[in-house]
Amino acid sequence: MAAFSPGAELEMGIKDQQKHEELHKKIILLLIVACSVLVVIVFLSLLCCFIYYRKSCQKKKAAYCSDVEKGLSLAPFFGKFSSSRMVSNKGSVTLIDYKILEKGTNNFEDDKLLGKGGFGLVYKAVLEDDSSIAVKKLDCATDDAQREFENELGLLSKFQHPNIISIVGYSVHEEMGFIIYELMPNGSLEDLLHGTSRGSSLNWHSRLKIALDTARGLEYLHEFCKPAVIHRDLKSSNILLDANFNAKLSDFGLAVADSSHNKSKLKLSGTVGYVAPEYLLDEKLAPAHCRSIVTWAMPQLTNRAVLPTIVDPVIRDSVDEKYLFQVAAVAILCIQPEPSYRPPHNRCCAFSCPTSSS
Repeated sequence: MAAFSPGAELEMGIKDQQKHEELHKKIILLLIVACSVLVVIVFLSLLCCFIYYRKSCQKKKAAYCSDVEKGLSLAPFFGKFSSSRMVSNKGSVTLIDYKILEKGTNNFEDDKLLGKGGFGLVYKAVLEDDSSIAVKKLDCATDDAQREFENELGLLSKFQHPNIISIVGYSVHEEMGFIIYELMPNGSLEDLLHGTSRGSSLNWHSRLKIALDTARGLEYLHEFCKPAVIHRDLKSSNILLDANFNAKLSDFGLAVADSSHNKSKLKLSGTVGYVAPEYLLDEKLAPAHCRSIVTWAMPQLTNRAVLPTIVDPVIRDSVDEKYLFQVAAVAILCIQPEPSYRPPHNRCCAFSCPTSSS
């Protein structure tokens, strides 16, 4: 039997402890190295992401500047605009090369002139694919015109409704701004009622449909847009008709979103005879205020004996008086002196009136 030596056992224990401590140190060292490598990797990844993001922004900015150089010449007046607002307001509106508009209108010849709207002239442009568009040309040398240009671009880029004019794109050249719309072949309601045809192309059915289309457009602006949008200049010249006589609201340069916003800075605008009387007197604005028509109509609308005499002579003999009185009843509600008594547009739209009469 081998002799047991306490000294040898102690020596072995010390060696085992030393090996354990060395292993522990190696593990700690490996952990430190691994953490350091991980930190470096994370840092490099973040640095790469930052560089990639910065280069992407520079590419987008360069591409935008390239588009601007190709499509238009930015004049000094454009510097007065807030570029961030312009970008956010325009949304997905297409930038159209000014040369395309110039060519499509034969350098804006007078025979291409469709009419005058707001601060500018509206021209018809024929593109290379034979499609036609309407081009509104605004002289943006004044602050008011600049605001209208910015305002109309911002609002129309957000609207999607069959009774609101559709925007196709925009352009800028020197001190001129251009808003491009879908072409409305039948022009404005004002032209059809008071132009050379004197309303002969609009029978009772067509006129009632135009009224309902207009009400649906206003319902969308007042009830479905958040915040609500107030047109402020609704009149027959701003109601346009497509090839099928569907009515669409246009000319949103004076429109405002949420009348309570910046109320003290809101400039009194609109056409006297069309805007609500309390707006002209007290400068109070709300969706209900857009439901007023000329105040002289009240006595005629409430007098059944007089009512038929104010009907357009073109359709006077073809309108059933029963239906005429029904429409007059709705009109009476719409011109009540107290705004709260006027019906909301969804009630006007829901009003069921037979339209089969010619």
